[in-house]
Amino acid sequence: MSNAAPAPLSWFGIVRLGLVQTALGAVVVLTTSTLNRVMVIELALPAMIPGLLVAIHYAMQVLRPWLGHGSDVGGRRFAWIVGGMAVLAAGGLLAAAATALMATHLALGLALAVIAFIMIGIGVGAAGTSLLVLLAKRTAPGRRSAAASIAWIMMITGFIVTTAVAGKALDPFSGERLMTVSGTVSAIAMVLTLLGVWGIEQPDTSAETTSAIAERSGFMQDFREICREPQARRFAIFIFVSMLAYSAQDLILEPFAGSVFGMTPGQTTQLSSVQHMGALIGMILMPAMASLHADWRMRPQPWIIGGCLASALALLSLVAAATVGPAWPLRASVLLLGITNGVYAIAAIGAMMNMVSEGRDNREGTRMGLWGASQAISFGIGGFVGTAAADAARHFMPTTASAYAAVFAAEAALFVLSAWLAIWIKRPREPSPTLAAQPANLGA
Repeated sequence: MSNAAPAPLSWFGIVRLGLVQTALGAVVVLTTSTLNRVMVIELALPAMIPGLLVAIHYAMQVLRPWLGHGSDVGGRRFAWIVGGMAVLAAGGLLAAAATALMATHLALGLALAVIAFIMIGIGVGAAGTSLLVLLAKRTAPGRRSAAASIAWIMMITGFIVTTAVAGKALDPFSGERLMTVSGTVSAIAMVLTLLGVWGIEQPDTSAETTSAIAERSGFMQDFREICREPQARRFAIFIFVSMLAYSAQDLILEPFAGSVFGMTPGQTTQLSSVQHMGALIGMILMPAMASLHADWRMRPQPWIIGGCLASALALLSLVAAATVGPAWPLRASVLLLGITNGVYAIAAIGAMMNMVSEGRDNREGTRMGLWGASQAISFGIGGFVGTAAADAARHFMPTTASAYAAVFAAEAALFVLSAWLAIWIKRPREPSPTLAAQPANLGA
């Protein structure tokens, strides 16, 4: 038996795996954005309906640890990535068919839509978790932040291209046209996925991996073991808190600009574009600066702390914007928030890829699933918490501007707490007095 682990991926190999992230983004954005718009505008349904369907998609993310554990069994990720994408693509097409059906048979369309969004959630969880594990295991440690940046930029590219092309293809709108566009996007996503992963995964025949696969245990036992790992547990808490701060402003930024700065819907949409552009700049900036020094490439923790603290400062500039009013350079503050959020996000994903193999061998899928579930749950409730906090603050604060200022300040405090949690993740364990007193441990 050979004891060799597969060689790290080249840059071309990393870009190929990024194609899977592009495919994931293309199908998801069509279902969560375009179908949302069709239900509310063309079908005149309450906005709560697409909101609940998207919430079902997020709720399915709690299955990520179980889906990741499934890919740990046997240690191969290819089938879980391709199978997950197949479920996601089928779910995307079924969601389009269900939306078209709602125009004539609302109850049947809604029932089909619930099934479709369950499939979308499971497909994203299965493919996304195994993709990150494969990317982490096949990428050299010094390239992981850059690999995360490439994958996420390709995913955002998938968002942009899909919404632009599908938007034109859907005019004039009809249910048949919606299904044709969705089916085409799903088919292209499957082709991109196969091009991305075909031949990338090489068998790992090292003695450690072979032994770990042979010692497989059930899901609950593995999950409990990982929850007892201090570093994995702390990182899950950090992801939950920081993603809450990251996502809470998503649904209140445009209403804030409209009510305090008097911006039109078109102007607030452009403001969101400024934020997304800033996020792209931050995602490119972080690995570019880290590449200047070998130690910076290997240690994402200082970048996470810096990204969190800088994001807190950017949110405090929005507090100042709410206080000063229209004279404040709002676009500059939003651009700064986008850049700092981009740095934080890529540094956190890079840390996730570095830490997924730190612990008992061949539990990477379950460990990544725990963190992915923490991220998705936090992201799912972040938007609701942000809007609910804004509503509550408006009730108690003297003006709308001061209510938004209070919410932005609370988000800044969450980012400061996240920076402290990022330090706490890697804190060495204090020796247990009981263990220290035992002769065997004294000898060690």
